[in-house]
Amino acid sequence: MGQKVCPIGLRIGITEDWRSRWFAEKKKFGEYVVEDERIRRFIKRNYFFAGIPKIEIERTREKLTVIIHGARPGLLIGRKGVEVERLKSELEHLTGRAVEVSVIEVPRPELSAQLVAEEVSQQLERRKAFRQTLKKSAEMTMDAGADGVRIGISGRLGGSELARREKIILGSVPLHTFAARIDYGFSEAHTKYGSIGVKVWINHGVLGPGELAQEEQQNAPNA
Repeated sequence: MGQKVCPIGLRIGITEDWRSRWFAEKKKFGEYVVEDERIRRFIKRNYFFAGIPKIEIERTREKLTVIIHGARPGLLIGRKGVEVERLKSELEHLTGRAVEVSVIEVPRPELSAQLVAEEVSQQLERRKAFRQTLKKSAEMTMDAGADGVRIGISGRLGGSELARREKIILGSVPLHTFAARIDYGFSEAHTKYGSIGVKVWINHGVLGPGELAQEEQQNAPNA
C-alpha cells in the first residue's frame, strides 16, 4: 500500500502557511469549509486565464478577504479595476457576505508547481509529444532558479492501449526533508484517449536551522 502524503499539507506550520485563516465554532465550521471550496472553484473556473496557483482566504466577523495569487494580475484587475470589482460583487452574491479581494502577482510562473502542472496538461491536450513536454518544462524551471524539479505524468500517454507512467527529475527534490521548501501542484489533461494526471514538485531550497525556526514561528497559528 502506498504511503503518500501531499507535500504542502505535510509542511503546514513548518515551511508552509495555512491557505484558509479563520476560526469558527463547531456548528459553523463545516459551512465555512464548504464555502471556501466554492469560492476557490468559482475563481479557478471563471478566471483560469489569469494563471492562478493559489487562493488564500481570511475571515473576520465583519469581512471575508480573498487573496488571489496570479501570474497575470492585469487580467484579474482590469482597466481601472473594473474586473476586480466585478469579481468582488460576484463573490458577495455567492457568499452573501462583504468580500474584499486582493491580487498578488506571481513574479516567476516557472517556479510555481501548480502553474507548471497546468502548463504541462495544456500541452498534452494539444497533443504535444509528452517526453519533449516534460523535458522542456523541467529545464525551464531549473533555468528559473529552482534547486530541483520532478514532474510525473500518468495515463494513456500518446494514446497507447495501456496506461503507464513517465517522470523526469532534475536536481535535488528531497520529499522527506521538512526543512526543504517543496512546492507541489496537480492538474489533469483531458484528452480524447482519457484523462492524464500531472504532478509537479519543485524544490526552492533547504532552510538552515535558524531559518527553519523563523519560518515555524511565522507560520504558527495565533494563540
